[in-house]
Amino acid sequence: MTLDRISDFPILAPGKDGKRLVYLDNGATTQKPRQVLDAVIRYYETENANPHRGVYDLAMRATDAHENARAAVARFLNADADEIVFTQNASEALNLVAQSWGRANIQQGDEILIYVAEHHSDLVPWQRIAAEKGAVLRYLYPNAAGRLTEEELDQKITPRTKIVGAAHVSNVLGLEIPVRALVEKAHAVGAVVVLDIAQSVAHLPIDLKALDVDFAAMSGHKIYAPMGVGALYGKRALLKEMPPFLSGGDMINQVHEQRTTYAEAPRKFEAGTRNVGGEVGLAAALDYVNQVGWDAIVQHENALMEQAVRGMAALPYVTVYGEATAAGRHGVLSFNVEDVHPHDVATILDSAGVCIRAGHHCAQPLMEHLGIGSCCRASFALYNTAEDVQALLDGLKQVREVMGLGS
Repeated sequence: MTLDRISDFPILAPGKDGKRLVYLDNGATTQKPRQVLDAVIRYYETENANPHRGVYDLAMRATDAHENARAAVARFLNADADEIVFTQNASEALNLVAQSWGRANIQQGDEILIYVAEHHSDLVPWQRIAAEKGAVLRYLYPNAAGRLTEEELDQKITPRTKIVGAAHVSNVLGLEIPVRALVEKAHAVGAVVVLDIAQSVAHLPIDLKALDVDFAAMSGHKIYAPMGVGALYGKRALLKEMPPFLSGGDMINQVHEQRTTYAEAPRKFEAGTRNVGGEVGLAAALDYVNQVGWDAIVQHENALMEQAVRGMAALPYVTVYGEATAAGRHGVLSFNVEDVHPHDVATILDSAGVCIRAGHHCAQPLMEHLGIGSCCRASFALYNTAEDVQALLDGLKQVREVMGLGS
């Protein structure tokens, strides 16, 4: 299956030389379709005001735009609107859980269990809470194939486990974890589950009610929406009991000189003026994904991944991290080229118009576990093509030649 969506993305239009950008850093941020850009411009041209403040018509329209966007996120994830908190990104959402739920509930001696493949956003906040509360921070580790196994879950989840944090799809390994088994085992001992869906949300349909996770965090910019907007999902009962994370306008009920009462969730977690333009863009991006259709997206991206994995397997000097298969891998393929630093690989590919990521990918504990300091990462989106993948593979063949190492 081939999707023809490049024309929707202005930044991918051919340049004066007739060539277009081969953008393969979608795990960091995706490009934005014209439909999203138009929705943001339309909001600022026709609806811009501060939501939940004024009673005049324009302010009411801004409030509707804000709340309609919340409802769109809820529908997309199969959640209820009052379980969706708008944030700047997944990082803020994960910090909110740690600083609000974690600080109120973690006690000395409790165990916080984190997947070692976590992005720093779902690791550093728990390090801080563990140090503050005297809790024990433990880690889940992947097997030799880069898979998180049920056996590892059985060994690490104990009656002392208070919370389990894991990325649905690793931003380095690209492999999906067994979420249902993790949730079942965590809930069996009374633990709360935090799922980072930042890397998975653009690549496969997510039903939060079916997964039964307690919290989930996403960033809009990884699913074709503007930067600066994300969302936290939290079960209603948990959000109700949690104290606010930030304080300020719009998250209050009443403020007196010596005391304050707070608004109901989710508004008690949304202090200050919101990024309504970004929220509108997020709603438009989710609508765009729904219009393209999950069956088409999954089939198309899986074909790209199979082509990339197969092509890299034919290059004896390329090492792929995580099981070298497209099965259960979504969007992300990390690798290294023998005897070439990842930054040199990325620079040489850039000279050929191919954009990939090189570095530790905000996952340094995983790098340590893999025994490397950094790696290259190619990550795909619905607008990428078989020609893009071939450009990557052709570029890798040139890397060693440029570095004087032969082909």
